[in-house]
Order: sequence, then structure tokens, then C-alpha cells
Amino acid sequence: MNSGRYILSQVLELVHRQTLDRLVQRYDAESKVRHFGCRQQLICMAFAQLTWREGLRDIATCLNARGEALYHLGFRERVAKSTLADANEQRDWRLWEDLAKGLMRKARVLYAGEDLGLELENTVYALDSTTIDLSLSLFPWADFRSTKAGIKMHTQLDLRGPIPTCIHITGARNADVHWLDDLLFEAGAFYVMDRGYMDFARLARIVQAGSFFVTRAKSNLRFTRHYSMPRDCLEGVLSDQVGSPSLPKAAADFPYPLRRVRYFDAESSKHLVFLTNNLEIPALTVAKLYKSRWQIELFFKWIKGHLRIKHYFGTSPNAVKTQIWIAVAVYLMVAILHKQLQLPGRLHRTFQLLSVHPFEKVPIHELLTEEDLKSYMPQKNNQLMLWDL
Repeated sequence: MNSGRYILSQVLELVHRQTLDRLVQRYDAESKVRHFGCRQQLICMAFAQLTWREGLRDIATCLNARGEALYHLGFRERVAKSTLADANEQRDWRLWEDLAKGLMRKARVLYAGEDLGLELENTVYALDSTTIDLSLSLFPWADFRSTKAGIKMHTQLDLRGPIPTCIHITGARNADVHWLDDLLFEAGAFYVMDRGYMDFARLARIVQAGSFFVTRAKSNLRFTRHYSMPRDCLEGVLSDQVGSPSLPKAAADFPYPLRRVRYFDAESSKHLVFLTNNLEIPALTVAKLYKSRWQIELFFKWIKGHLRIKHYFGTSPNAVKTQIWIAVAVYLMVAILHKQLQLPGRLHRTFQLLSVHPFEKVPIHELLTEEDLKSYMPQKNNQLMLWDL
């Protein structure tokens, strides 16, 4: 990368201008636009994500304080708070969804060789959702309960990375299991999910697609054992049985062999019951697969802690989805750079480096050392940072 370019420019270099131009034409996103195009909107929102800006005025003030940076980033005039607000409200959020999906495909190629810690060649996906609470007075369209609003971010995560491969944003009222109706399942892949996705008719669709699922059984599951498989008590596996649901409706919805694995987790002193349609892998691997699902919980914790998706710069559904998809795109860009440049440490350290130095003119891999980083680490509050002065 060019050492004379800003760190922020080097990050956004992953979004090719031709790709963005095609998306702009697809959604007619720059109709009657003179100066503030989609690329300028992306720069502003990516800057807000990297540096944890508090609002539209905060974004505009910080960027306008660096006039020479604005020019080199491609702005023809100062950033106006109202212009950025209008762009988020009016430009189709699906543009940013398509942009993020393109980055997903690029990131998955880089992380395809990551070790899962399991003797499996199959792709393993984790399915889950996270609820983001909102103010009912500001977001009445996202009503959740009588006193609060909220949205759900349904996510399918490739555990080799972890890289999100599919994200669906709905109101918080939507049950997690309904999302299975919209998913296209990959033959030979494993789908790991919690008890919120237990529905035999929907699980049967996974089997019909040639895929496998691993989930926890509900406490009221009625199961008929057909035969037992060999087990090793020393590994924590209490039983390994193949059978079918006992209730007539469940048996009709799921007319396939169902495997039930009882497992004792010594760390938490809990007895767990797992269900899967795969009859080949060891019972202990079934338990380890479900344990790997925790990575999606860590993913949600990471993006809520490092990205701006709990506080929104607009109140319309379009503005909210725009902000979420650009946040996901920023996460993917940092993940791609982390892998391409083989930066040391974990992903959050790379994110912190980029956050501290958005306007430095050095290659990303030549940023400050970890000791220097600690002394300049910004706090996520209203205090001004180095580039605000």
C-alpha cells in the first residue's frame, strides 16, 4: 500500500470504486447528487465506526477539523450533518448489504484454512440472533414490548474465522426459528444452533438439503430409542442413542433417524442433551461442535463492544439498516486486512490500531507497537481524541 495515504484510505481501498459504482447504479443511489456521493457517505460512516463517534454532529465536526484530510479522501466540500443524515435516511440500505456480502465472500476465502480444533473437513455454521434494545419513542416501528422497542440481528457465522455469511435484520418480536424458513442450506455443512431453533418440521428441511444440524434438546422432548451406539464414559458421554420423536406430530414432521447424545460437562457440572441427524461422527465431536457455537456469542459481544450498532444516527428503518450493514462491512475490512497483512495479535488489536491512527500516513503494518498503543488508547466516551485536536 502507498505509504503516503491515510490509514482510513488504506482500509477503504478494499472497496473498489468500480464495485461501488455498479451498486450505485443498481439502486439509483446518486440521483440528483452533486457533491456527497455514496463513497463520501461510506467514508463518514466507516470513520464513525472505527473511532466510535457519538452522533452526526460529532462525525461532521471531527472530519471538518481535518480539512486537508477531507480533500485527500475525496470530499469537495465540508461535511454537513444534515447531508449525512439525508443520505442515511434516503439511500437504499440494500446497497450496503450487497457491499458487505461481497466482502464476506472475500474474507471467507482468506479464512477457509482456519483450524476448528475438530477432525472435520465440513463447513460449520453457527446460527443465532442478538437483540438490540431501542427507545420506543424514537423507534415506534420496532415496537417490542409495551415500554421498549428493539431489533434482532439474525446471523449465520462461518466458524472458520469467524466470518458472518448471512445477516437478517427484523423486529425483536420475530422468533428465531422463523428465520430457518428463509435460509438456503449447504449440502454437507453442519448447522449448530441453540434450543430456540428446535422445530422438527424445519429441522427436516436441513436433512432434505443434505446438511447436518447439531442442537440442544428441549427439556420436554419425547424420544423413542431404537438402538444405542458404543460410547466412552471417560470422555463425558453418558449415552449415544438413535431413535425418533415419540409424539405423532413430531414423528410425522421428522421421518428421519434422530441421534440423541447425553453428555456431562465437567467444567460447568451440567448434564446436556444434544440432537443431530449425523450418525457417523463420534459422540464427543457432537458435544465439541455445540461448544464451538460459543464463537457466535463472542462475535456479538465483539461487534457490540467495538462497533456502533447500539446507538444509531437515524431513526428510520433505512437509516438503522444502513448503519448496521456498514458496521458489518467495516468489521470485514478489518478482518481482511488482519489476514492479508498477517498482523500480530488478535483481531481486536488490529481494530484498535486502526482506530487510534485513522489519519496517519504510514502503511498499516508499520503502525505503533503494542506498548505505544496502550499509551494512546482512546476511551469510548465523549472525550476528544488525538485527531480531534
